[in-house]
Amino acid sequence: MFTGIVTDMGEIRALEQAGDLTARIGTAYDTAGIEIGASIACDGVCLTVVTLGEDWFDVQISAETLSKTNLGGWEPGKRVNLERALKVGDELGGHIVSGHVDGLAEVVSVKDEGDSTRVQLRAPDELAKFIASKGSVALNGTSLTVNEVQGVVFGINFIPHTKEVTTWGGVKLGDKVNLEIDTMARYVARLREMS
Repeated sequence: MFTGIVTDMGEIRALEQAGDLTARIGTAYDTAGIEIGASIACDGVCLTVVTLGEDWFDVQISAETLSKTNLGGWEPGKRVNLERALKVGDELGGHIVSGHVDGLAEVVSVKDEGDSTRVQLRAPDELAKFIASKGSVALNGTSLTVNEVQGVVFGINFIPHTKEVTTWGGVKLGDKVNLEIDTMARYVARLREMS
């Protein structure tokens, strides 16, 4: 489990396709405190650490994960949002995030408003019903509050701090981003279906 509060911007150092895709990610984390088998959310995708170095870790990415996320577009030099798994007693600053991406949202509008940036995204039709104004979503692993919803399009406002400490400072029109809907919304919808 994660909170959607990004704690490092890593960098893709190398990619190797041999069965599954292996990605080497440079990090500012103290890797001496990371164990093999640990979960780290990488752009919102819960991945397992398989090898460690002084300032990097490797993860393996299955074909299934590549088909459901934007990780297939990773290239060396790309910056990615990182978050280590939540520990009992940690502050829950965002919302409960599983690291299981539901689908890809597409950036359809980017507009600066003062120092902040307003971004509108198009959600897949089957996920749009789970997104509510003032509700939470995780986008590329970042816990965010939805400003407004109009059909399948929803808006997010990025403050300067978020743009500085995450990859959202480089958002562009047409970007495909990993979308994880709020777990509570999913359960409420399921309960409504059953009643």
